[in-house]
Amino acid sequence: MMFEGFMVNAWEVASIVAVVAGVVGFFTVLRGAAFAAHSIPNGSFAGAAGASLVGLGTLFGLGVFAFAGALGIGLLGRRGRHDAVTALMLVMMLALGALFVSFSSEYAPEVYSLLFGEVLGISANAVLPTLLLGILCLLVVAILYRPLMLSSALPEVGEARGISAFAMELAFLGVLALATTMTVPVVGTLLIFSLMIGAPAAARSFTDRPAVAMALSVAFALAIVWFAIAASYETNWPVGFFVGTASAAAFVLGRVWAYARARMGRRPSARPSPS
Repeated sequence: MMFEGFMVNAWEVASIVAVVAGVVGFFTVLRGAAFAAHSIPNGSFAGAAGASLVGLGTLFGLGVFAFAGALGIGLLGRRGRHDAVTALMLVMMLALGALFVSFSSEYAPEVYSLLFGEVLGISANAVLPTLLLGILCLLVVAILYRPLMLSSALPEVGEARGISAFAMELAFLGVLALATTMTVPVVGTLLIFSLMIGAPAAARSFTDRPAVAMALSVAFALAIVWFAIAASYETNWPVGFFVGTASAAAFVLGRVWAYARARMGRRPSARPSPS
């Protein structure tokens, strides 16, 4: 049954991931950091590969590389082109991952699961660590909410009020690395990117109010993962297919809504009929 046995773990963990992705993804879209949100998860798999090679837990290696990549992007991007630095960090971590994988012929299945996730194969032991990391991630966002919001939406005003843009960039990248560490083992590097971008981008199309947009982002992310799990269970198609297509559909729906609202706003009011 869809709500029995191992499927319960899938529903619980995927819901935790969706909440975190919706919250962190809101700031990712607001800051225009989609490339970093793509690079850090994809590059972090190299750490998992290296950890597995030396007999350590893949989650530990994944977390170390996620934070190392975030720190590298933040520090090197301070005085250089942010997009170029992000690309170079991604290339370097992927190169290390390819090297680590070449040393072991038994790693291919784990690499595949890190890229595309294995949400339907989540064990009960993974629920509590995912929940704790998720709570930690949300607590950090709650503590940083005001300065992070101001530096993301109005960076000049934030600087004038003494909020360091560089410090906020490092803090945000750290949150992104933490979110990566908890979400990649569940939904994979490719799927967390679509979940972290599609739902928040759609939410911002429906409202300009930050709190409402963040709540909508979480709601969209939850709807996407719930739909994906149910559809995958019924069709036996990959969860990733439904996550990716549903995220894209949510974004398109948001853009259509924004376009229609803009058109209605520009429509001239009807002239009163002459008496």
